[in-house]
Amino acid sequence: MFTEEQREFADAIEKFCADTCGTAEQRAQLTDGGKLSNSPAVLRQLAELGWLGVSIPAEYGGGGAGMVEECIFLEETARGQAPIHAYGTGLTAAQTYLRHGTEPQKIEVLSNLCAGRFEAIALSEPGAGSDLGAVCTRAVRDGDRFVVNGQKTWITAAHLADHLLVLTRTDPNVGKHHGLTLMYLSTSTPGLDIKPIQTMDGHTVNEVFFTDVAVPVDNVVGGIGDAWHRLMRGLNVERLIIAAMSLGAARRSLEDTLDYVRQREVFGHSVGSFQAVRHRLADLVAEIECCRAFTYQVAAQIDAGLENQLARAGSIAKLKCTEVAKHAALEGIQLMGGNGYTVEFGMEAQLRKALAPPIYGGANEIQRDIIAKSLAL
Repeated sequence: MFTEEQREFADAIEKFCADTCGTAEQRAQLTDGGKLSNSPAVLRQLAELGWLGVSIPAEYGGGGAGMVEECIFLEETARGQAPIHAYGTGLTAAQTYLRHGTEPQKIEVLSNLCAGRFEAIALSEPGAGSDLGAVCTRAVRDGDRFVVNGQKTWITAAHLADHLLVLTRTDPNVGKHHGLTLMYLSTSTPGLDIKPIQTMDGHTVNEVFFTDVAVPVDNVVGGIGDAWHRLMRGLNVERLIIAAMSLGAARRSLEDTLDYVRQREVFGHSVGSFQAVRHRLADLVAEIECCRAFTYQVAAQIDAGLENQLARAGSIAKLKCTEVAKHAALEGIQLMGGNGYTVEFGMEAQLRKALAPPIYGGANEIQRDIIAKSLAL
């Protein structure tokens, strides 16, 4: 499936993760005892290696490779439990800047991402999550600027990011999928207030409040009032990004479970020698390998410029990979018995982390609906 160079890239990332965050003690040091999901120090190290933004063009500090290489990076860092969860969010924002941003916007934001700094995207609102057409954060034109008022929620890494890519409504008098505008602004802009939402997995998301926030017209990304279709392509790629990260998490849960059942003995035999256990793990391997093959097929299609089926394929990849990651962690807990439920063995943390991806990036119920629409249902 991979070229020799791509396999060497995967091996190098695996070794980096083993050396940097391969033990529970290392990860605890990097994440304040597991309270954080992002380590600026690890991101800086990855940036120095030239691995951040591997799919971003070289002129913006990236690696100039494709989505296959990006998925390798995402899968292997998730498998190695590197604390860089918010990188995927910044990469999602990068897709929109790459396609629709001005040259100054690309230079500023993409270079930031590749240098190991955080970027964020602010779409969801208290009344608009899966239904982004219901967005009501208002941006009113005032000369050479917009004045923005409203609230966003569930915004990953807003408290760490240098910039936000914000979806606003600039015209409330047209249909719900019209009159929407993307714009970017610094998180230090006056009138912007970021408040954390604590979650069960230590992954800090935020509420973001806009009170008369002034945004220059030059900060519009794409055209005024036509954000919907520009946004959709970025969200389709986001689903592939989530799929690749979930693949890595699923593989990690499987590998940790295998290590346990090979060593743990009951009734004079290893747990893994019992057919009931062997078959469950065989099924899990089959699921992961099928998901992996499909995910990289989609990535290769993007690299080949074949994006006509990206909406459907991205939804399939996101749906199946996030579900298999959750399933892998649940199987791990069950097959480890009581030890699977303890903090010491780590599987409970993997389950907590696996519960959110089926919800964010468009809930899996929405992915099923997108797939169903492609069947003319």
